This record gives sequence, structure tokens and C-alpha cells, in this order.
Amino acid sequence: MNIKQLDQTYIAPTYARFPLNLVSGSGSLVWDDTGREYIDLGTGIAVNTFGLCDEVWVQAVTEQLHTLQHASNLYYTGPCARLAQMLCEKTGMSKVFFSNSGAEANECLIKAARKWAAEHKGPEYNTILTLKNSFHGRTITTLAATGQDVFHHDFLPLTEGFACVEANNIEDLTEKIKAYKCAGILFECVQGEGGVVPLTQAFVQAMARLAQQENLLLLCDEVQTGNGRTGKLYSYMHYGITPDVVSTAKGLGGGLPLGATLMSAKLDGVLTSGTHGSTFGGNPVCCAGAISILSRLDETLLAEVTEKSNYIVTMLTGAPGVESVSGMGLMLGIKTVRDAGEIISGCMEKGVLVIKAKDKVRLLPALNIPWPLLEKAVGVLKDVCAGA
Repeated sequence: MNIKQLDQTYIAPTYARFPLNLVSGSGSLVWDDTGREYIDLGTGIAVNTFGLCDEVWVQAVTEQLHTLQHASNLYYTGPCARLAQMLCEKTGMSKVFFSNSGAEANECLIKAARKWAAEHKGPEYNTILTLKNSFHGRTITTLAATGQDVFHHDFLPLTEGFACVEANNIEDLTEKIKAYKCAGILFECVQGEGGVVPLTQAFVQAMARLAQQENLLLLCDEVQTGNGRTGKLYSYMHYGITPDVVSTAKGLGGGLPLGATLMSAKLDGVLTSGTHGSTFGGNPVCCAGAISILSRLDETLLAEVTEKSNYIVTMLTGAPGVESVSGMGLMLGIKTVRDAGEIISGCMEKGVLVIKAKDKVRLLPALNIPWPLLEKAVGVLKDVCAGA
């Protein structure tokens, strides 16, 4: 059997895969099993921060593989400690818990928030407010936190203790805070799986203000938006706020599974020995790769992300077949006149890989995608949107 047949025979059919068998890649280029070349504007859904087989990342990972690939969290390891230091120094956070994915980072965030609220406000203060159209993961608890019913059916009952607020609706937020005994507010600054929709400045500021007034934790999901994706290290930095807890994953590992939950000094002492854990969390190889990523997310690179974002938005806004462009940095959603699936197929036929977010074409290119490749890919997308 070929790879497609093996996959369909032995792998649970939970993915509607594109008809491509990808075999190799370099930077922002990827090749299929026929040798055909594509420009990759999806990066494994915002994972391959510096593209495929990035030399600096490969070297860091390879060196660690030859040194110590795993030790468990019963022992200290250098990459884990150094990565935690970098994250705290770059964000002002106090402590980090490492896991393997965004959903796990959010599970830790939820556990920490509930435990903090129980200790500081009382065990009845266990409700976490989330936003409609949000997405926080596919475990039973992070599904419960996700504000999209389409992900819920078939898996009921979900974990209790969540209430949904209309995104960008300050009045609804205020009413829900009064109606529930709340531990905190969980949000994405840009709702990725919800269609690449940024929250308004006024709403984010209101969340921060109300959290301060009502002694609630401000809980920011940076799984997709984080690690330079929006032109800042983390997207909340665009809004002039400081969350109490930040979850991140995807681009942090650069291609290996790694999640992180960053906690402010307000939560010091909440997670103690035995209250949480992860067999692979803080794996030395994954952390070594993440150090190589994080160390290069400097102001020059972030300015380049913004410049490339502005280029894409300028080229596509008002273009034939394009209704609107939303998002932030190199996390953009394109609402097209034709069905997004048709646009994705058309781009694939012309050698450009883009993905979907609800009814939009989603762009998540490598942060360092070379300008000539970006210009060529945007030209193809523009032509396909216009029906060429």
C-alpha cells in the first residue's frame, strides 16, 4: 500500500487531509512525493516559526539529542531551566510550567486559576468566563472552555464551570461577572480558529480593568498568537495589558511538541509539589529547540513581521474576489467571494499552500519567509481570488 492507503487503513479518520503526501522541506518551501514544490504559508498551523529544517533549530535539537534526550521531571535539566528563565525575563512572569501542547498549557492555566481562586476567594469561585467564538483545545475541559458549539456535540457532558461572554461586548462581560462567582477571564487576543478575528482595544482594556476591580485572574491564550506571530513576542503586548497567566505552544517549539503556562507573581505558591505534572513536559530536546527560536525573536525580526503583514494586507485589501482581511501580524484571515475551499485548492494547484479558519483563507507563513517567496505566493493567492 502507498502512504495514502496506509493512512486511510490504519489512522483514525479525524482529519480531512489535503491530497498531498509531503516528504521534505527547507525554509518556506516544501516538496511532495512527486517532487513538486510548494510555497508553505501554513507552517504546520503556526508551528514552524522559522520554516522547515531551519539550520539553527536543527543544530540545537541535534546537539541535545546527542547529549540527553529525556530525563523526566524527577531531575533538573539545563534546557528546561534556561528556557523558563528566558520566558520569564522576556515577559515579566514569575514561574513556568512546561507541557506538550496548547490544550495541555490551557489545562494547567485552568487548574492554576481554579486553585488560586479557591485559596484566595473561596472554593465556590470556580467559574471561568470565556468568549464566544474562542478555541482553547480538544480535551474535554478545554472544549468546555471553547466558545463554539460545533466542537461540543457528541462529547457531552463537558466539564462544568465555564460561562460564555459575547466577544467585544463590555456590557455582556460586566453582566456575566455579576451573575457568576468567577475565578478569571480566559481569552485570545486574536481568535484564530474562530476566523482570525482580533479583539478590540476597548474590550481588552475593559477585561483588564474589570479583572482588577473584581479580583479576577486575567488569563491569556497565546497558543497560536504567541512567539512573534503577531509582530510582538505575545499578542497581549499590543494592548498594553499584563495577564496573570499566559498559555502558549505551537511556534515556541519550532516543530517539536512543547506547551508552556506562564504565571505572574500573583500565583506564586499556587502550584506546589504533586499538584500538577507532565511526563514529557520540559523535555530537553524540545526545550533546546525552543531556546533557539526564542533567542532570535528580537525587535528586528518582529519589525519584519509587521512589515510583511502590512504588505499582505495592502496587496489583498480591495483586490478582486477579496471581501476583507482580518488578523494581526503574520496571522491573517482572508474573506473571499468564492468559497475558501475553492481558493485553497486553486492555490495548491498553483504551488502555494494555504489553510482555512471557518469561512476564511488563513495565512500563517514562517516569520522569516524570504520576500521573493512571499511576493510570489501573495501574487498567486491574489490571482486565484480573482478567478484567474
